Amino acid sequence: MKVRSIETRHCDSGWRNYHFVKLTTEDGVVGWSEYDEHQGAIGVTTVVEKLTPMVLGERVHDVERVFARLHGRARQSMSGVMAMGIGAIENALLDAKAKTLGVPCYDLLGGKVRDAVRVYWSHCGTWRIGRGDFYPPPVKTLDDVRALGQEVREKGFTGLKTNIFDFSEVESGGRVKGWAPGFGSPYAPDRNAEKHMIRELRRHLEAFREGAGEGMDILLDLNYNANSEGYRRILRELRDFDFFWVEIDTEYPEALADVRAVSPHTIASCESLLTLPAFLPYFRLRAMDVAIIDVVWNGAWQSMKIAATAAAHQVNVAPHNYYGHLSTMISAHFSAATPNLRIMETDIDRVPRDAELFTVAPDIRDSHLHMPETPGWGTEPNEEAVAKYPAR
Repeated sequence: MKVRSIETRHCDSGWRNYHFVKLTTEDGVVGWSEYDEHQGAIGVTTVVEKLTPMVLGERVHDVERVFARLHGRARQSMSGVMAMGIGAIENALLDAKAKTLGVPCYDLLGGKVRDAVRVYWSHCGTWRIGRGDFYPPPVKTLDDVRALGQEVREKGFTGLKTNIFDFSEVESGGRVKGWAPGFGSPYAPDRNAEKHMIRELRRHLEAFREGAGEGMDILLDLNYNANSEGYRRILRELRDFDFFWVEIDTEYPEALADVRAVSPHTIASCESLLTLPAFLPYFRLRAMDVAIIDVVWNGAWQSMKIAATAAAHQVNVAPHNYYGHLSTMISAHFSAATPNLRIMETDIDRVPRDAELFTVAPDIRDSHLHMPETPGWGTEPNEEAVAKYPAR
């Protein structure tokens, strides 16, 4: 069963594009994967296209062989979009291989250790604040945050994750402002966590707690938005708050280890890392409690290696997943097969066209994604719908 062709497909998902790899075998079996070019990942499509000739004629069963060949080609720059492109090809190979064998992809990853994967509601409030036209009803006040917390609880979810927001100008007719200097919004290269921001973050979190109730696990994502002194200050000021985890991104494992050493909260990190060697310094320094792995970027087969190494260091793992339904299912198969899983990220707020763009939506009930027995990932893009919404 050899690879005959590899193509990419793209569509407008509302406010960003979705991107897919379509891998077809000589026998007509099609393997799919989803990848992303949002924010810093621009150029993955070019990588896939440039690497395709090296994959044509290879057996879809030889996933490790294909990875080794592509890794050799990319060794001098095995990071960034090069690694992401290889991950996208790997995930399409796994889908085709599983369909050839007539088994779900989790069977290729060692078999499932759980039938359902606990998920949390990611970007809770974030999408409704920043993109309320796509994710109604919009969140404009702290009362809206309380109402959303209640909605999350009433819909049966047991965990939610949010970001940093400033509501101080709302009472005077202003709008809610996000605080994400790590991504240049606002432009504040010092990334210092001042009293005003911490005070507003506390108000945001307390509103969620009031609406969602004491039983809700609340996760806070600080991203790259502070320096290490700022992270320590935020954690110190919020030491009384009951977090499931606080998520911190930094390129410096030593700095993260310093932060974790004084943190009263569980620390999750590493969602932006690519390839196993990049994770090793964080594991050696005991820099975090939960290693977040982007299975779409790293490839599910390589992600299992990262998860196994995490387990050897007594570290739990969780997928980074804020893409389309296919990516959610790729992350879910990884999660189902990973013993040291903590929880899985997924966006519950969706744009309406997602129902058209994918053949099957994830089966999420009672805060768990229930695993299908369908061969492959269990869903794939609807090519007719993808063509209906040309990419931006």
